[in-house]
Amino acid sequence: MTWQPITSPPDTQAPAPMTLRVQTIPPRRYFPDHAHPWNQLVYAVSGVLTINTEAESFVITPDQAVWLPTGTKHRVGSLHGAEFRSLWIAHEAGCGLPPAPTVFPVPPLLQALIVEAAQIGGQDDGDGYAGRVTALILDQLKRARPLPAALPWPRHEALTRLCEALYLDPADRRGPQDWAQTLGMSPRTLARRFETDLGMSLRSWRRRLRLFRSVELLGGGLGVTQVAMKLGYGSTSAFVYAFRTEMGSSPQAYMRKRAS
Repeated sequence: MTWQPITSPPDTQAPAPMTLRVQTIPPRRYFPDHAHPWNQLVYAVSGVLTINTEAESFVITPDQAVWLPTGTKHRVGSLHGAEFRSLWIAHEAGCGLPPAPTVFPVPPLLQALIVEAAQIGGQDDGDGYAGRVTALILDQLKRARPLPAALPWPRHEALTRLCEALYLDPADRRGPQDWAQTLGMSPRTLARRFETDLGMSLRSWRRRLRLFRSVELLGGGLGVTQVAMKLGYGSTSAFVYAFRTEMGSSPQAYMRKRAS
């Protein structure tokens, strides 16, 4: 199934200092490449977003947001659909934030502030409440520590087919040899293209995908055993061990910390 473009809302007034847009992205839809004369924070209160810039591509959960500095050419879409929140932030208001696209964590306070900003958008700000919410969002962003990496996403069409299939079914056990045959290329070509496009091997990417999906599924309310089975682990203990190795805590402890 191919992806279909969405017509972007027309850019109106420049943010002063922030404008928040609310939109639903249906499954396999995307906003085509474009840029703004201001900064943008890309976030989804639910669902998973795919963000493409000229330098890199990745996907993010509602635990994460992407900072796009003024003038960054980008495309935003969703494989399953998402409730999209776009924060346009004036160039001057972004001073002190990274000069390159950056993934930030979204703790509960920042998430609540974004939701609140969407709810009060367009209302009269006679008492200055909306301005204070905006100031708190900017303060939170400036205090946030960039995440070292999100889940990288390919640009090559064949690799996109592979990654989408594994995203939809992370328990798929097909190896590089099988995928190379499916995609009509040699295993060496597949490995080279994966390293070039994603900066890692298929095996490493699959391990990161499982971690990414585990956080997504746990956040969606599934239990640890359900997540382990859905991701293709042989046992719950194997999943817990892999999660603890990567995240430094058990899935239960991680989710408790995330909710605090």
